[in-house]
Amino acid sequence: MWVKPEEVLLANALWVTERANPYFVLQRRKGHGEGGGGLAGLLVGTLDVVLDSNARVAPYRILYQTPESLVYWTIACGGSRKEITEHWEWMEHNLLQTLSIFENENDITTFVKGKIQGIIAEYNKNNDIKEDDDTDKFKEAILKFQKLFGMPEEEKLVNYYSCSYWKGRVPRQGWMYLSMNHLCFYSFLLGKEAKLVIRWADIIQLEKNTTLLFPEMIKVSTRCCEYIFSVFLNIGETFKLMEQLANIAMRQLLDNEGFEEDRSLPRLKKKSPQKVSVLKRDLDARAKSERYRALFRLPKDERLDGHTDCTLWTPFSKMHVVGQMFVSNNYICFTSKEENLCSLIIPLREVTIVEKADSSSVLPSPLSISTKNRMTFFFANLKDRDFLVQRISDFLQQTTSKIYSDKEVIGSFNSDEEVFSRQSSIVSSSPQRSLSSTSDSNGERQLSLNGNSVPIATQTLMTMYRRKSPEEFNPKVAKELMKEQSWKIHFAEYGRGVCMYRTEKTQELVLKGIPESMRGELWLLFSGAINEMATHPGYYSDLVEKSIGKYNLATEEIERDLHRSLPEHPAFQNEMGIGALRRVLTAYAFRNPNIGYCQAMNIVTSVLLLYAKEEEAFWLLVALCERMLPDYYNTRVVGALVDQGVFEEFARDYVPQLYDCMQYLGVISTISLSWFLTLFLSVMPFESAVVVVDCFFFEGIKVIFQLALAVLDANIDKLLTCKDDGEAMTILGKYLDSVTNKDSTLPPIPHLHSLLSDDGDPYPEVDIFKLIRCSYDKFGSIRADVIEQMRFKQRLRVIQTLEDTTKRNVVRAIVTETAFTIDELEELYVLFKAEHLTSCYWGGNSNATERHDPSLPYLEQYRIDFEQFKGLFVLLFPWSCGAHSDILARRLFRLLDENGDSLINFKEFVTGLSTMCHADLIEKLKLLYKVHVLPEPFLNEQEDPDSAFEATQYFFEDITPETVNVEKQPNPRDYRHYIRMWAQEKEPKLQNIKNLPKLNQEQFIELCRTLYNMFSEDANEQELYHSTAAVTSLLLEIGEVGKQFISQALQEPDSSQDSKSRMHQRRDNQPLHYGQGDSFCTILNGIDDEKASSSEMQEIKLDDSSPKENGISSAMLISDDETKDDSSMSSYSVLSAGSNDDEKLQCEDITEDTVLVRNNNENPLPRRSNIDKDWAITFEQFLASLLTESALVRYFERAGLVMPRITNAKNIRMMGKQITTANDCEIAPISG
Repeated sequence: MWVKPEEVLLANALWVTERANPYFVLQRRKGHGEGGGGLAGLLVGTLDVVLDSNARVAPYRILYQTPESLVYWTIACGGSRKEITEHWEWMEHNLLQTLSIFENENDITTFVKGKIQGIIAEYNKNNDIKEDDDTDKFKEAILKFQKLFGMPEEEKLVNYYSCSYWKGRVPRQGWMYLSMNHLCFYSFLLGKEAKLVIRWADIIQLEKNTTLLFPEMIKVSTRCCEYIFSVFLNIGETFKLMEQLANIAMRQLLDNEGFEEDRSLPRLKKKSPQKVSVLKRDLDARAKSERYRALFRLPKDERLDGHTDCTLWTPFSKMHVVGQMFVSNNYICFTSKEENLCSLIIPLREVTIVEKADSSSVLPSPLSISTKNRMTFFFANLKDRDFLVQRISDFLQQTTSKIYSDKEVIGSFNSDEEVFSRQSSIVSSSPQRSLSSTSDSNGERQLSLNGNSVPIATQTLMTMYRRKSPEEFNPKVAKELMKEQSWKIHFAEYGRGVCMYRTEKTQELVLKGIPESMRGELWLLFSGAINEMATHPGYYSDLVEKSIGKYNLATEEIERDLHRSLPEHPAFQNEMGIGALRRVLTAYAFRNPNIGYCQAMNIVTSVLLLYAKEEEAFWLLVALCERMLPDYYNTRVVGALVDQGVFEEFARDYVPQLYDCMQYLGVISTISLSWFLTLFLSVMPFESAVVVVDCFFFEGIKVIFQLALAVLDANIDKLLTCKDDGEAMTILGKYLDSVTNKDSTLPPIPHLHSLLSDDGDPYPEVDIFKLIRCSYDKFGSIRADVIEQMRFKQRLRVIQTLEDTTKRNVVRAIVTETAFTIDELEELYVLFKAEHLTSCYWGGNSNATERHDPSLPYLEQYRIDFEQFKGLFVLLFPWSCGAHSDILARRLFRLLDENGDSLINFKEFVTGLSTMCHADLIEKLKLLYKVHVLPEPFLNEQEDPDSAFEATQYFFEDITPETVNVEKQPNPRDYRHYIRMWAQEKEPKLQNIKNLPKLNQEQFIELCRTLYNMFSEDANEQELYHSTAAVTSLLLEIGEVGKQFISQALQEPDSSQDSKSRMHQRRDNQPLHYGQGDSFCTILNGIDDEKASSSEMQEIKLDDSSPKENGISSAMLISDDETKDDSSMSSYSVLSAGSNDDEKLQCEDITEDTVLVRNNNENPLPRRSNIDKDWAITFEQFLASLLTESALVRYFERAGLVMPRITNAKNIRMMGKQITTANDCEIAPISG
C-alpha cells in the first residue's frame, strides 16, 4: 500500500535491495523471502518479533531518493512480493519519465511526495476512510496480521501487544494480535516459528491471575486447551480489551447481534500523544458509554460524549460536592466521588438556560444550568468551561429541533399541558389514533375493539381495586401518611421529578418503604423509564394498535398465562385487569421479538400494572427486560443463569460454611432461579415482595443478591442439617412465606405458595424491613461494578454450556440415522457451526439472522448457504478433487437443500457426507447419479422439457407450486398435470432404483467430467482413468442403441415419404454412428453451468482398435491448452486401451477449457447441435456398466475416513489459513 512519505536515515540497515533505478529502490527485509538470509536473517526475524519498533515493519518497501541526496523517503510498503511489484511497475510507467523533466531536486521531491499523498487521499475518498482512522504504522501491522494468519480484509484488527506465550515450559516472546473475531499470536525466535489462532466464540474461560511462577498472566481456556500469556507491558488494558471482544462473541452466539463500527466518533486531535486504531477507540467509547448508562439508568442508545472533574453546589447541605460531570447527547449527569453522597440527572429537554458566571478565587469557572421546573444547578472548577458550554449548546440545539419535530407530528393528539409533565394521566393523554373510546366518571374508559366494548382503566389498578378497611383511621394508615409526608418534605428540599438530587437521605426513605400512592411515580423515576416514555410519546399506543388481532407463538403463551398472574388479587379477576395485562405483554412481544414472551414476565408485569398506568407499566417492563435484568427473559433465561453463577460465587465468599453443603444438595441453582426471575414476587407475600421491588428499582440487582444471601444466612443452622434438597427447599419456602410487612395498609392477600404448603408449625414472622436492613449491614459491600465483572466470567461459562447442550441434542437426534460415531458427529458439528460463524464475521450471500434462529429446533438453529458449504466440501468430502469441486459442490448442495430455501441444516449436511463416506456401493452411485440428474434451477429454451419435468417430478414432488422452477407451457393440460402431480402423494415414496429419472446426454457429459476429476489425487489414478474410459464408452453405446429402439417404436408405418426422407436425413447427420466394427463418436464436452449459447462443442472420434471380444473402446481427450503450451502434456495420464501397446489412451481432468476433437479433423459443430435429445440412459444401465470395472467398484466400496479430514480442517483453522481451492488442503492421516 502507499504510505505517507517518511524520512529514513539508514536505508540499507537490515534490508536487501532487489530493484533500483535513479529515483526509487525496492527493498526486502532480511529474513523474509527466499533463503531466509542465513544467520543474519534469523537475527532480523527475531528482532522483528521481539522489538516494538520493528514489529510493525512490512517485509517489502519502496524508497524514494534523489541522485545527489543521502536522504531516503518511504513511499510504499507491502506484505507480499506481488503487491509491492504492482506499485513498482506503476511508478516505472507513470513517474520516471515525468521526473526527468525537472531540473531542481527539491522540485522532484515535492512532486513525488505530493503525488503519493494524492493517491492516498483518492483511495481514502473512494473507500470512505477518514484520514486519521489508522496510522501508517498500524496499517503496516494490519498487513502483517493478514499475511501471517491468512485473514481477509473483512477481519478487523483492533490492537496488538507484546507478550510471551508459554508453549510447554518454554516462553515464546512474540506479539498477540486481537481482532474482532480472533485472538492470534505469532513468535519467530532463531528460526523457530510459533503461531496460534483462537476464535473468541470458542473461549470458555478468560481470567487474569497472579502466581509465584507468573507474576501477572492471562489464561485463555477453550474446550480442549489452555493457553497462558505473560510479560505484558500493560496487562490491565490488554485484559479489558480481551473481555470486550469475548463478550461481543458471546452476544453473537446468544442473539446473533453483529458488531457495527461506529463511524461518528470524534476526530483525534493532531497533538494527541498516542494514536490507536479506530476500532480500539470505538470499543473504549462503547465501554465508557455502557458504564455511564448503567450508572444513571439511561436509555440504551445514549452515548457518552465526555466527562470532566468539577464541583456541584448542593443547597440542601450548603456545600460544594466534589465529583464528575458527564455530558451525552441528551443528558447532563453528576455523581460525587464519595459513593451515595449525591447524584444528579438533568435531561436536556428540561434545560432552559446554560450560562457562564463570573469567576472568582472562591468559585473558579462557574456554570449555571436552569430547568423548566425552576431549579438551578451551579457547577464550578471546570477545567475547559468554554469547550464544555459549546458542546452543551450544540446538544441543546439538536434536542430543541427534535422536540419541535415531534410536536409537529403528535401536536394534534396532545393537550395544552406540558408533554413531559407527570401531573396528568399519561395513558389517557397518549394518542389513541384508531382506537375509538368513550370515558365515564368511574375512572374507566370504553375501548371499541373489533366492534366490542372493552373497559380501559385511566387510573392505576391498585387505586381502583383497593379494599378500604372498615375503620376509617388506624395506626397503619397513620404510618402511611407519615411516609407520604416524609417524601413530600424530601421533594421540597431535594426537588421532585427527574432532576431531583439523589442522596443518602433518598436511600434511607426507600429502605423504609415507598408509600402506596407514590410507588408508581418513584419506580418510573429510579428505573429511568420516565426518560424513555417522555421521549417516545404515542409509541405504546402505536404498538397496541399494530398488535391487536395478531397471533403468534408469543400471543398464545400470553393467553395461556393471563389468568395465572396474581389470580388472588381482585384487580386480575375481571376483564379490565386481564385486558391491560394482555395489551402490555403483547405490545412488548411485538417491540422485542427476540424475547417475545417468557414465563415470569406475567407476574412482574401484573405487579407493575397495580401501581402504574398501562403506558407506564409498559416502559417499566422495557427498563426491566432490556437494561436492569439483561437477557433474563429470553428463550433460554441466560441472564438468570448467569446471575445464578454469580450468586454461587457470592455464597462461597460470604457464607463459606454453607456453600459446600448447598453444592452437595444442589439447592443454590434450584432456589435462586425463581427468586431472581420474579424478584421474590412468586415466593414472598405480595405486600412484602413489593418492598423488595422498591429497593430493586433504586439500587439495581445488588439488592436481590444481598437479600438472597441474607435469607441463606438466616437459615444457615437448619440448612446444614438437611439430608436432601427437598428438605432444604421446604425450610427456605416456609421462611419466605413468613416474611411480613406490618406497615402495609393493604388487606392480607393469601399467597399461593403458602396455600399449598403443609399445616405444620407456623414459622416465626420475619419483618421485611429488618430483613432488608440486615442484608445491607452484612452484605452491603457488594458493588455493581464487581457484579458486572463476575457476570462476564459466568456468561462465558453459561453460553458455552448451552452451546454444548445444543450440540449434544443435535448429535443425539441424528446419531441413529448416520454411520458416524458420536465423537465424529460432535467434531463435525463444531466445524459446521464455525463455518456459520465465519460467514457472520466476513459476510455471506444470506442474512445471518436467517441462518441462526435460537427459537428453531436444535437441528435447524445453525444453517449455512452455498459459499460456506463449498468451504466444508473442499475440507471434508472425499469426492472433492480437481478443479471440478465447485461444480460438484453446487450440485450436491442443491440436492441436500430439501426445502429449496438455499440453506442446509446440520442434518442435511451430515446426510450427504455420510453417504459419501459410509454408504454401500449402490447408495454412493445413486447419490452420484442423483446429483447429475437434478434439474437446473432455470431451464434453458433448448433443454428437453420432458426430461427436466421428469427429474423435477422426482426431486420436488413435495414442494409447493411457487417453489418449483419449471418452465410452464401455455397449454392448460400442463397446469392440470402439475396440480395432479402435487396432489397425488403426500407421503414420501420409497426411492428405489426404478423411480430415478433418466440421464440425458448433457447430464451424462457432466457425470463423466465429475468421474475424471474425482480420481486426480488417488493412488490408483491410472487404473481408474482406464476403467472410467471403458465405462463411458459402454454407456454411450447403450444409450445409442436405446435411442434407436425408441426411434423405431415411434415411427408410424403409414408416414409419408417426406417424413421418411427427413428421418433418413436426420440420421445421416447424427454425430454418433454404430455399425459392425465401425468407429463411434463420444460427446464428452465440458458444458459450464451457465450454458451460454455462444459456447461451442467439438467431437472426438474413437477408433475401436482393441480386440472386439474385450468390448472396450478407446477415448482421447485433448485440452485446448495444448495448442498454447506443449509442456501441458506432462499432466496427461497415458493408459493402455487394449493389448496393442502402440495405441494409447490419453486422459486428463475434464475441466471447463477441455474440448473434444474429431480424429479426422472435421469442422467443429455448434454445441447445441451435438446434444442428442433422444439419447438417455437409466440408473440400472449406469450401475451395470460400472460393475464391470473392478477398479471403480473397489473405489466406491472403500469407506471414507472422516476423522483425518476433520483433524486436518481443525489444524488449518488453527494456523489461520483460509482454504480457497482444493490444492490448499492436504489430508494428513493420523497414525494409530
